[in-house]
Amino acid sequence: MAAMMTIESGPDNPRREYRAMQAEAFNRIGARYDEAFPHKEGQVAAGEWLIKQLQPGARVLDVGCGTGAPTAQQFAEAGCEVTGIDISPVMLDLARKNVPVGTFFETDVVDLDASLGTFDAATAFFSLLMLPRPQIERALGRIHAVLAPGGLFSLSMVEIDLDDVPFQFLGAPVRVTGYLRDELREVVEAAGFTVLSENHLSYAPATTQAPPEIQLFVNCRRDHR
Repeated sequence: MAAMMTIESGPDNPRREYRAMQAEAFNRIGARYDEAFPHKEGQVAAGEWLIKQLQPGARVLDVGCGTGAPTAQQFAEAGCEVTGIDISPVMLDLARKNVPVGTFFETDVVDLDASLGTFDAATAFFSLLMLPRPQIERALGRIHAVLAPGGLFSLSMVEIDLDDVPFQFLGAPVRVTGYLRDELREVVEAAGFTVLSENHLSYAPATTQAPPEIQLFVNCRRDHR
C-alpha cells in the first residue's frame, strides 16, 4: 500500500459505487496478489488454529476469499465444507479453479445474511481493511450472526491508524482502513466475540508496490449473546 492519491468515491457516496471501486481494483490485481504476497505464514497458522478445533465436515466461511489460496484450500484439504465470499468476480473465478470443491459467491460481507446458513467457523484475512470503520463494525456483526453459538472466528488486519484512506495498492486505487492492536481488540469484543489469542508479525511483500507491514491476527470465539 504505497503512494497516496485522491479518489472521488468515499464513505459518503452510495455503498454500491464504493464497492464497485474496491472490486475493480482486485479485478485488476487478480493473480498478482498471490505473487506479491507469496508467503502467508501468519494466515496459514491462523487457519491451522481453527482446523485443530473443528470436526471434519465443519462449515467454514472465508470472508474476502480472494484467490482461495491458501485459506479455502487449507480448509478443503482438512475435510471442511468451505464457502467463500468476495466482491471481485475475477478473484472468485480464481478461487473456483484453485478450490473446486468449495462454494463461492459474489457477496459483500456487509450484506451477509442467513441465506448461506450457519457456520462453525469464519475467517476474514485482510478483507475487512477494505471497509470504512463503521462498515467494519457492521461486517463483524454480520459475521457474528451467521456463526453458531460458540463458533470460531479468525481475523487479520494491518496495524495502522487509518480510516478509509486512499492508496495505490499493487498499482490499483483502493481505500483502506486499519487499527492499532488495542483498538482492534476493542472493536472485536464490542461485536460480541471473546478474544482467545492474538499474534502480530512483520511482513515484507515480494514487490516494491507494497511496503512492509505489521500484520495483526486475532483468534476469537462467538459469544452466546
